[in-house]
Amino acid sequence: MFRPHGMFGEPMAAKGNSKIEKLTALPGIGAATAKKLISAKIDTVSKVASAGSKKLQDAGLSAAVAKKVSAAAKAADKASGAAKKAASKAKTATKATAKKSAGAAKKAASKSKTAAKKATSAAKSASKKAATKSKAAAKKVSEKVSKAKKTVKSSKSPDGRKGSTLRVPRKVTDMPWFNKKK
Repeated sequence: MFRPHGMFGEPMAAKGNSKIEKLTALPGIGAATAKKLISAKIDTVSKVASAGSKKLQDAGLSAAVAKKVSAAAKAADKASGAAKKAASKAKTATKATAKKSAGAAKKAASKSKTAAKKATSAAKSASKKAATKSKAAAKKVSEKVSKAKKTVKSSKSPDGRKGSTLRVPRKVTDMPWFNKKK
């Protein structure tokens, strides 16, 4: 048969029987022995473990092989049972911890809600206090300004301008330095 470069092994379509693969995982059972056990309707590891050596001999195994296979199947079945128990315990433990963490999360959320409410109420009261203080300060300032407005009087200067202004000389002769030279 011609195979292109890089192709080795069996074609991908050839898949083994899963029952045969499970049985051949046990020591002392090959493909032929697995087929004998399947034809005798002993097709799982737990069935091989529960079947006695007499039943395995009736399926076509020798006495020594039947004894060896039975012991290996019992050990494998016990290990898988322990693994299943451990998995179920782990599953229940994870469920319990998930419930506990969910409860803790709910408690934390409610605590944070109450803390947020307290913080908002404190902020509101602080802003109200600040607003009343600023209003009082604004009143004081406006009172001072109104008093200041009342006290400022406008008076006319001799040149006809309002208020107390600087006297700006109109001519050079009015400037103070001009008079000193004379």
